[in-house]
Amino acid sequence: MKFEIEDITVYFPYDNIYPEQYSYMVELKRALDAKGHCLLEMPTGTGKTIALLSLITSYVLSKPNSPLKLLYCTRTVHEMEKTLAELCLLHDYQLRHLGPAAKILALGLSSRKNLCVNPRVLAAENRDSVDAGCRKLTASWVRALAAENPAAPKCEFFEQYERAGSSAVLPPGVYTLQVRDLRTFGKEKGWCPYYLARHMVQFANVVVYSYQYLLDPKVASIISKEMQKESVVVFDEAHNIDNVCIEALSVSVRRQTIEGARRNLSRMRQEIDKFKATDAGRLRAEYNRLVEGLALRGDLPATDAWLANPALPDDILKEAVPGNIRRAEHFIHVLRRLVQYLEGRLETENVEKESPVSFVVSILNHAGIDQKSLKFCYDRLHSLMMTLEITDTDEFLHIQTICDFATLVGTYARGFSIIIEPFDERMPHIPDPVLQLCCHDASLAIKPVFERFQSVVITSGTLSPIDLYPRLLNFNPVVSRSFTMSLTRECICPMVLTRGSDQLPVSTKFDMRSDLGVVRNYGRLLLEMASVVPDGIEIMQHKLVFIETQDVVETTLALDNYRKACDCGRGAIFFSVA
Repeated sequence: MKFEIEDITVYFPYDNIYPEQYSYMVELKRALDAKGHCLLEMPTGTGKTIALLSLITSYVLSKPNSPLKLLYCTRTVHEMEKTLAELCLLHDYQLRHLGPAAKILALGLSSRKNLCVNPRVLAAENRDSVDAGCRKLTASWVRALAAENPAAPKCEFFEQYERAGSSAVLPPGVYTLQVRDLRTFGKEKGWCPYYLARHMVQFANVVVYSYQYLLDPKVASIISKEMQKESVVVFDEAHNIDNVCIEALSVSVRRQTIEGARRNLSRMRQEIDKFKATDAGRLRAEYNRLVEGLALRGDLPATDAWLANPALPDDILKEAVPGNIRRAEHFIHVLRRLVQYLEGRLETENVEKESPVSFVVSILNHAGIDQKSLKFCYDRLHSLMMTLEITDTDEFLHIQTICDFATLVGTYARGFSIIIEPFDERMPHIPDPVLQLCCHDASLAIKPVFERFQSVVITSGTLSPIDLYPRLLNFNPVVSRSFTMSLTRECICPMVLTRGSDQLPVSTKFDMRSDLGVVRNYGRLLLEMASVVPDGIEIMQHKLVFIETQDVVETTLALDNYRKACDCGRGAIFFSVA
C-alpha cells in the first residue's frame, strides 16, 4: 500500500498497517526532519522492522538529491538475515511502483566465517581461526612470496578480486547472506565476498551489520571509519545497548591469559632473534619509523590490518612511541614485566577494587612501566607483529588481551574500575582468579556515534523506563515515544500462581526457589499446562549460568527448532533465562 505522511509518499509492502506502525513512522520522520536522535519503543510483533525500513527508504526516495545512507545494526546474524529479507520484500514492492528509480544497493556485512568461500579457510573451527586462515593467504608479504613462487599457497578468490580492481563492484540489489547470497555472487565472479562487501559498504545505500561495527573501537576504526555523516543509524533490539557499550571497553585477564601471553612472548622473542640473523634491516626500519611516530593504519593494505586500537579514536595519542619500547626486544621485556605484575595481582584471597589511577601508579612502582608506555602497548604490538610477518593471529589472542588491558588502563582515568576476584562466587571452593577492567560509563563507546552521524535511532520492544536511556547514554533525543500494541480481541490472560496443587507456597524468591517442594510444584504445573496448551510454551527462569551458552549459533538453532516444532503441530517447551 501507498500512503502520505506530510510530504513523504511511504511505500509499505503489505495491504494493512497497524495504527502503532503509522504513529511510529510519524515520530521517526520528525526525528529525520530535525536531523536529531530518537528513542522509540514499540512492542514485539508489531512490525517495527518493516516500519523503519519503509519510512527511511521512502524518505530517501522522496529526496533524490540527498546522500542519506541507512546503517542498520542488529545483535545477531539471524536478526540481520530477517532484516535483509524484509528489505528484499520492500525493495521488490518499490520497484513495481517506481521502476528503475527505486534501485538501491543494500548488503549485510558479517565476519569472514559467514562470508568466506575458500574451503581451506572455512575448515577452521572458530571465527578467530578463520580470520587467521584468511590472513595466512592474503597478507601482503604472503602474496609477495606467492608472486615469486607459484607453488606457495594463496587465495584465488582474493587474487581475482584484486585483479578486477575498480570493476569489482556489486550491481544494485539487496544482498542477503542466504537467498540472494553474497557468497553465490562471489563464487560466480571468482571474487572474495568478504573483501568485496567491505569495499562496497562505502557505496551502499543500506548496510546491515552488528553493533560491534559501530560501538567496538577495535572493529569500528577499520570498518566504519569512512562512513558519511549524512547517515541514519538504527540500533534495533537496543534494550541492552548499554551493556554492549560497556563490554566493548571492558577486558578480563585470567590465569589462562597469563600463561598464553607468556607463550606468545617466547614465540615473538624467537622471531626477533631469527630476523636479527636474517633481516636485521627490517627491525631497524621499524625502529626509525617509530622514532618519527607510528605509521597510520589507513596506509596498510586491508589484508594486513589486525584489529584497531581498543581506545576511542579521539583518545589515541598522535605522537612518537616512547623510547623504552621502540626496540623490539625492549618492548618484549616491558610486556614480560607487565605480565609478571598482573600474575602477582591475581594471587589474592580477597576481592579487591581499585581505580585506574592507583593501578597505573602501582604498575609504575612494581614493574617500572609508566602510563605513556601503557597507552602505546596495543599499537606497538600491532607494529611488531607486522614487522615479524606473523599471520596466525589466532595464536596471539592472549597477548592481544594484555595489550588491550594496558592501553585502556593507561588511557582512561574515569568511568573505569579494576576488580580482582579470587574465585567465582558460584563455586568458591575452586580457585579461578580474574582481573577485570570494568567500564562503568556506557556513554563512552556510543559518544562518537552520536557526534558523527546525522540521526541515531534507538528502538526496541522494551525500553522501559524510556527516560533512563538518555541518562545512561548521555544524549538528548529530539523524539522519545513509547507505543502500545493494538489488540482486536482479549488474547492476554495473566495469572499469578502463589500455591501449588498441594497448597505449598511457591515462589522464585532466593530463599524458596531451591526448595524441592517448590521445584516439584513448578514441574507439575509445567506438565499440566503442556497437556492442554496446543502450541508452544516459553519458560523464563532465574539465571542459571551453567546451562547458558554464549554461542549465537547454538541459541539461534534452539529457537529455530522450537518454531519448527510449533509449526508442524507437535508443540514444544522453550526454556530461557529472564
